[in-house]
Amino acid sequence: MRIGFIGLGRMGVGMAGRLLDAGHTLAVYNRTASRAQALRERGAVVAETPEAAARGAEVVYTMLADDAAVEHVVYAADGALAAMANGAVHVSASTISVALARRLSESHARAGHRFVSAPVFGRPDAAAAGKLYVVAAGAAETIGFVQPLFDAVGQRTYNMGAEPSNANLVKVSGNFMLFAAIEALAESFALIRKAGVDVKAFKDLLTSSLFNAPVYHTYGDLLANGKDDQAGFTVTLALKDVRLAIAAAESLAVPMPAASLAHDAFVTAVARGYENRDQAVLGRVAAENAGVTV
Repeated sequence: MRIGFIGLGRMGVGMAGRLLDAGHTLAVYNRTASRAQALRERGAVVAETPEAAARGAEVVYTMLADDAAVEHVVYAADGALAAMANGAVHVSASTISVALARRLSESHARAGHRFVSAPVFGRPDAAAAGKLYVVAAGAAETIGFVQPLFDAVGQRTYNMGAEPSNANLVKVSGNFMLFAAIEALAESFALIRKAGVDVKAFKDLLTSSLFNAPVYHTYGDLLANGKDDQAGFTVTLALKDVRLAIAAAESLAVPMPAASLAHDAFVTAVARGYENRDQAVLGRVAAENAGVTV
């Protein structure tokens, strides 16, 4: 397929690389153009604007940090919306608000385009390896059309129905559960550390018995070893996502007190200058709250 890929951050560059590996033709755009150089060397065309990336594309794939970034590349004067061909598909892989997903769906429908929300679960290494989990929602025919792209970037696709914003609600709900799990690990590790018990032995116990799941293995290792300086997913992005979960919950009158707790933990991390560290820094924050050095 002819794809305009917009957004080459930690996740996007790996996903774009997988699409190239699968034989698709890519025109790529990133605000910081140097991020596109490695993809240019692999055959991608580097576009100077989102409009140029979208022109002539069968699919415009966006992987951006937040609502503001997505709104800009879609709706700006040099944005993708006006350049997309009739019947072209916008696949939004970004973690954005439910409200923006609904606006995008309506805008593309008016313009004669198709729209699919397809956020993903997984860290940058999974993106580069094509091992993401894709959460897709949109018209069944459209999802079927872009399924080969999901197969290139992910190991499994989960269909959440015909309303694209469903996928975004699922994504922020899943991220909330991830944040809650990290906070629980952080607090329990702080307790174990302060008592002088071997935290790595505790982690091995947890991940081989009660909590034998990828999240606990990945973040248990990061927290036990204090490895939060190389960010796979920053505190800034985590704080954005927990705010999206709280906003969605408020719109549906669903109390989520644990989400508020995670929000405050991330705000504390920002207050301590950790905004650019991995979200695993919650382990450091909890230890510091307990007077323990990681």
